[in-house]
Amino acid sequence: MAVLIPSRSQCLPRMSRGERRLALCLEDKLEDDYYVWYDLPVGPKQRQPDFVILHPNRGLLVLEVKDWALDTLKSLDKFAATLLTDRGLVTVANPLAQARVYALELARVLEADAALCHPPGHAYAGKLAVPWGHGVVLARISRRQFLSHGLDEVLPSALCICQDDMQENIEAEAFQQRLWAMFQQAAGRSLSLPQLDRIRWHLFPEIRVQAAMQTDIFSDPAAPDALAEDIPDLVRVMDLQQEQLARSLGDGHRVIHGVAGSGKTMILGFRCLHLARLPGKPVLVLCYNKTLAARLQQIILRQNLRARVDIRNFHAWCAEMLRTYNVPSPRNGGDPDAYFAAQVQAVIDGVGHRAIPRGQYGAVLIDEGHDFAPEWLQLIVQMVDPAHNALLLLCDDAQSIYAGRRRRFSFSSVGIEARGRTTILKLNYRNTQEILNLAKAVAGHLLDANDAGEDLPRMIGPEGVGRHGAPPQLIHCGSALAEAETVAAHIADAQAEGVSLHQIAVIYRHWGQASAIADALARRGIAYRKTISASDKQQLFAGAASVKLITMHSSKGLEFEYVFIPGLGAMPDVGANSSEEARLLYVAMTRATEHLVGTYVGRSAFVEKWAQCLSA
Repeated sequence: MAVLIPSRSQCLPRMSRGERRLALCLEDKLEDDYYVWYDLPVGPKQRQPDFVILHPNRGLLVLEVKDWALDTLKSLDKFAATLLTDRGLVTVANPLAQARVYALELARVLEADAALCHPPGHAYAGKLAVPWGHGVVLARISRRQFLSHGLDEVLPSALCICQDDMQENIEAEAFQQRLWAMFQQAAGRSLSLPQLDRIRWHLFPEIRVQAAMQTDIFSDPAAPDALAEDIPDLVRVMDLQQEQLARSLGDGHRVIHGVAGSGKTMILGFRCLHLARLPGKPVLVLCYNKTLAARLQQIILRQNLRARVDIRNFHAWCAEMLRTYNVPSPRNGGDPDAYFAAQVQAVIDGVGHRAIPRGQYGAVLIDEGHDFAPEWLQLIVQMVDPAHNALLLLCDDAQSIYAGRRRRFSFSSVGIEARGRTTILKLNYRNTQEILNLAKAVAGHLLDANDAGEDLPRMIGPEGVGRHGAPPQLIHCGSALAEAETVAAHIADAQAEGVSLHQIAVIYRHWGQASAIADALARRGIAYRKTISASDKQQLFAGAASVKLITMHSSKGLEFEYVFIPGLGAMPDVGANSSEEARLLYVAMTRATEHLVGTYVGRSAFVEKWAQCLSA
């Protein structure tokens, strides 16, 4: 069965009768190595052909579908068709010419990428090596009618699929032959998986996965396409499961359980940008982490969607609700936990007394949902406009690092009704296999998967995708000062090798472990930003490139090419729960995409685990 993107259940409501028939035929008659996209903006000009089909052995095909009946088709030439409609005679473009324009444009985009062209020395060196074709589907005209009325004089028979070519009893091979007769070039060598990813990278700019700290992690699909020399050697795009999931999320409550590095935040961002461009009430994005909220705000600002999207960490949103609706806020008596709890309760009471209105948002999206207490979720559910009831919750129980809020509860008990709309993402794309193996060894039994059922938070064991890189390092230092100098020296070396400072983070348990590193960086003239105050977290990604000094708690949801974790010899904290500390360390380690370096002065249980894993 072909992969249809978005899923057929999401496409059907907006499909014409002919498009539905073709979609069913494509899914039924094509194998699972066919990719099929329906009615999606394609390429830098965001054209919207009805169907785009990609196959590694055949190439790229663009199809336009028409539900025309013979008695309404009054004239047809190579440029236009005249139709009899309820509004009288209407002239529209010839669908074959329309499909050809789309296909030519896509071919030009792909030809700018040398990796998709014939190599030097080939008879067609520099020309596109991806065969392409175009055609028309006449869903209400039979082959006999097509020929008897002379339509083949304008629309070549080989470039048309007629009504009877899509019947259920048609053999799959015969149907596929109809498709591939639309190609004017013979099939060449099979496209490799990297080449298929490159094609998707060009066709659908919005699914590109950029280096999160260098540029937006969500590309602007309206921006001009990259020049050939700017195309990265290693193309990173959403995998097909991620793309289909991101494009197929509809109304109603939905829950995504995803391991660290599985692309949860990327899917949330994709969904957020889609919803923000639709008319209606604004979109609310919530997370617990102030640093992650600041990063998401920065991305949305660059997309010029600030008026449509409200991004907050949960407690900042609560404070905003109290201010906006003139509900008295509790006094801060010096105990932050008590103050924030009272603040949340004030919002809950305000909603209960109707001082704060329900249904304020067209959609609510919650990142790092495992950090939310049940009563918080119960409050947030009431903020969704019941007309669409669009709520998306993303979570990973392995990254639940606030023990006080780790309570067992069902989603339905807090008003989240997501049975039948729950997705599991097991694959970790962020980390190399070496980094992931080490993080899993340190976390140990905490990552034991459990199948708690659809209505409960669950633990998902992460699986790597087999991407390999440099082995993590563990460096012993004679003193805290030597540790700081060691980390600063490694950062200076990375910078000298061309690594952007935005791609380097020092993730620490306590500021005392990082303050000496900050001084060592300053002595070398290396810019850095820290996350001690709320203002620090808000400005972490602003301005010129700088090393990020981040607490383990604040690092959630972020990623960096180089990650340094100092102070391993002091973990776990004296008197602290070793399992909770292991969760924190797991979160910190899985922020690294390519290079992970741990440093220590004294030995500890975590140092021993790290060392054992590296020597295995």
